[in-house]
Amino acid sequence: MSISKSVRKLEVVSPVPADIDVANSVEPLHISQIAQDLNLSPNHYDLYGKYKAKVLLSVIDELEGSGDGYYVVVGGITPTPLGEGKSTTTVGLCQALGAFLDKKVVTCVRQPSQGPTFGIKGGAAGGGYSQVIPMDEFNLHLTGDIHAITAANNLLAAAIDTRIFHESTQSDKALLNRLCPPNKEKKRSFSDIMFRRLNKLGISKTKPDDLTPEEVKKFARLDIDPDSITWRRVMDINDRFLRKITIGQGPEEKGMVRETGFDIAVASEIMAVLALTTSLADMRERLGTMVIGNSKAGDPITADDLGVGGALTVLMKDAIHPTLMQTLEGTPVLVHAGPFANIAHGNSSIVADKIALKLVGPGGFVVTEAGFGADIGAEKFMNIKCRYSGLTPQCAVIVATIRALKMHGGGPAVVAGRPLDRAYINENVAMVEAGCVNLVRHISNTKAYGVNVVVAVNMFATDTEAELNAVRNAALAAGAYDAVICTHHAHGGKGAVDLGVAVQKACENVTQPLKFLYPLDISIKEKIEAIARSYGASGVEYSDQAEKQIEMYTQQGFSGLPICMAKTQYSFSDNAAEKGAPTGFVLPIRDVRASIGAGFIYPLVGTMSTMPGLPTRPCFYDIDIDTATGKVCGLS
Repeated sequence: MSISKSVRKLEVVSPVPADIDVANSVEPLHISQIAQDLNLSPNHYDLYGKYKAKVLLSVIDELEGSGDGYYVVVGGITPTPLGEGKSTTTVGLCQALGAFLDKKVVTCVRQPSQGPTFGIKGGAAGGGYSQVIPMDEFNLHLTGDIHAITAANNLLAAAIDTRIFHESTQSDKALLNRLCPPNKEKKRSFSDIMFRRLNKLGISKTKPDDLTPEEVKKFARLDIDPDSITWRRVMDINDRFLRKITIGQGPEEKGMVRETGFDIAVASEIMAVLALTTSLADMRERLGTMVIGNSKAGDPITADDLGVGGALTVLMKDAIHPTLMQTLEGTPVLVHAGPFANIAHGNSSIVADKIALKLVGPGGFVVTEAGFGADIGAEKFMNIKCRYSGLTPQCAVIVATIRALKMHGGGPAVVAGRPLDRAYINENVAMVEAGCVNLVRHISNTKAYGVNVVVAVNMFATDTEAELNAVRNAALAAGAYDAVICTHHAHGGKGAVDLGVAVQKACENVTQPLKFLYPLDISIKEKIEAIARSYGASGVEYSDQAEKQIEMYTQQGFSGLPICMAKTQYSFSDNAAEKGAPTGFVLPIRDVRASIGAGFIYPLVGTMSTMPGLPTRPCFYDIDIDTATGKVCGLS
């Protein structure tokens, strides 16, 4: 394989400038050049400006008979609030494979939410000399996928409350007459989507006028129980004051007041559907089967029952295609979907991975990132994403930093926005060794899936050789295939060449099949408890609400779905302050909800919020625009 024509050599400087300055120092190649290097012709993609393109799903069908490349997932140890460079490592590894090791490679990453971009964490394009560019376009609107999700989500929310409102003021016959209005010939008919509800109800009649009064009532009246509604409105900004709101206070809503709230857009089930779908037809079915709540009789109510599944799919028809971008060194990137890993399943899309694996072909590499620590993102990658995709990874990379390991070894709290304690700057090998218990558990858990585990130590300037050696020794003793020191933040792909070599060897020498943590045919509780044990828990405690929901979902026939735990990313346990590798704790399940369209049950551990808030000093203080050049400055 020859090196891609689009690979460019970086001119690195030290100290490393701000991320946005590094990104702006490189002129991106026209995206058609990146596409050409992947053997994509213009009819395989739609351009979105000069530096982005939507790759069409038809590519999967065209390449159906060709072989796949190696499949690598990047996870991490339990992070500090500052992040440990998982995205940076993902990009740096791909730059090393493509620009230095002569491999065909595609990076598959999530689209960032604007919540963290303007909040605490900043963007997610990587950092230093390992970034996706243009970095400002990547971190902001991109190609509008999250906006499409927001519109679709809120259309469904509006449909729910509107249906309750109209049912409260009309008879069964009046409802039917309005749902199936007469045409010019004064004949009534069902719209196509209505046959989905009729079939669900076991009604085989094809004309509204043929329905009996009892059938009219069953068909036209959803009788939604307002207290059962789990569907909330969303927006892609952190806003704590929308967590709990009251709707319907206008005089024309006739007292139809209820409490609800907003989630961040990437927590929408529609985002999870986008990430887990395998085709346009599959997405249509998943969107239609999303459950928004129950009828007063206890039956699940779906988007198709509300007549809106087709409209949701129309809003999402462009969003289903992954967005092609590039790294600083000209290697290709597919950006698609962006579910958080703490409150959703935390992985980019199946369709992007499938396209990429065909494009790189045998001997090539697809590297994708799973959010937060491997206890969350990588666990969901294996047990949810790989279950639905049918794909098998050969290697898992676990990213670690000396900083995070010191925190797990008893170091003082790391707080975003505050200067690091001197313990994180001065050498302390004993503290690093003590913190390696966290890394060891992540290695052990990840190896159990049958993949080879490579530890990538993301090196900072203050790290010492003795500290780095302590991590490497602990990783190898715990059964890692290899452990590699990386400097890709400071040097780009050149700083991750050893990691690239280790990953290649790990992929070539995998000997075990993919093994899941739990089978699907056991109970919801047994699945939750299997995951809890992987955290180190000795047991699980369910609230009365959780018990009630588990019983209901089991009765409704949903107990065969995988589990997606909504849990803090800052500890194996429910307590974010509990570092290291805690054991013997009881994991509290506060509530259990279901994303039926996406295809998982999600228990809420402790007090997880699905709408983040802004800190005292959000990132937006630093973000502005150069009005002379139009370039964004201050993005991190």
